Amino acid sequence: MNVPGKQDGPRQSLKGGICATAAFLIWGISPIYWKQLIAVPSLEIVMHRVVWAPLVLLPVLVTEKRWGELAATLKQPGALLGLLFTTLLISTNWLIFIWAINNEHVLETSIGYYTTPLINVFLGMIFLRERLRPLQAAALALAAGAVIYLTLDYGRFPWIALSLSFTFGLYGLIHKTMAVGSITGLTVEMLLLSGPAFVYLVYLDKLGTGTFLHAGIRTDVLLAATSLFTALPLFIFIIGTRRLHLSTLGFIQYIAPSCYFLLAVFYYHEPVSSPQIRTFFLIWVALSCYSADSVLFYRKMGRRDF
Repeated sequence: MNVPGKQDGPRQSLKGGICATAAFLIWGISPIYWKQLIAVPSLEIVMHRVVWAPLVLLPVLVTEKRWGELAATLKQPGALLGLLFTTLLISTNWLIFIWAINNEHVLETSIGYYTTPLINVFLGMIFLRERLRPLQAAALALAAGAVIYLTLDYGRFPWIALSLSFTFGLYGLIHKTMAVGSITGLTVEMLLLSGPAFVYLVYLDKLGTGTFLHAGIRTDVLLAATSLFTALPLFIFIIGTRRLHLSTLGFIQYIAPSCYFLLAVFYYHEPVSSPQIRTFFLIWVALSCYSADSVLFYRKMGRRDF
């Protein structure tokens, strides 16, 4: 990640902040979009997202001048095997997310993505043997306590939240260990899955249960445009990450789950129980510890862009 220089630092940081904020806002308001496709089965939506995505991602690769990186990745069996696994993770994440949105569980998706940074810390400790700093350990303990409390007091295991956070956390963990760029990796993932996805959509059409070309032009356009929620925010996000420090980015990433929370409570009027409120409180305290640790750590490293 490039660090802004002294002369153009403020301008680059501002541009990075705008881009990163825009990306997380797009992800944050995406439930409004998926709700427009509530009549379409979630698996079919994901398959359309996969099939249409390469049409947007390939031009982005050309713009980013990563065509050579794509060709090199396609020639590496080890990289393809790793990307096949990440393909399954991200498609599962999308499926659970869209299903949850269209089945009145927006609030649980908020819990899932609030806890994702803490799950990343946990996975780093388990798989990368990273040592936890005291505030990180406190944040992780509080988040675990919140999940246990919600399970015991609410009477239902928060599988949606944990599935979203762990699939996305594992997805990021594997990508961290691979020498493949984000856009290139996502393009390969979509190419690996686009064939089976296309066959599945043709199968649905033959059965007469497919939605595309059978539910009106508005639905057709919405299904084709799902690719934009794959490529556009990621492309903007990458521009932002190149101009920001990780500590700053850590704060901005809370925009998306905050949007989910606000949409669930004030727009979709999902019921909020006392156990859920207490769970959110514990998670927000945990995130405060996590954020404070990030600020202290990066300031100690001499990276002050606050």
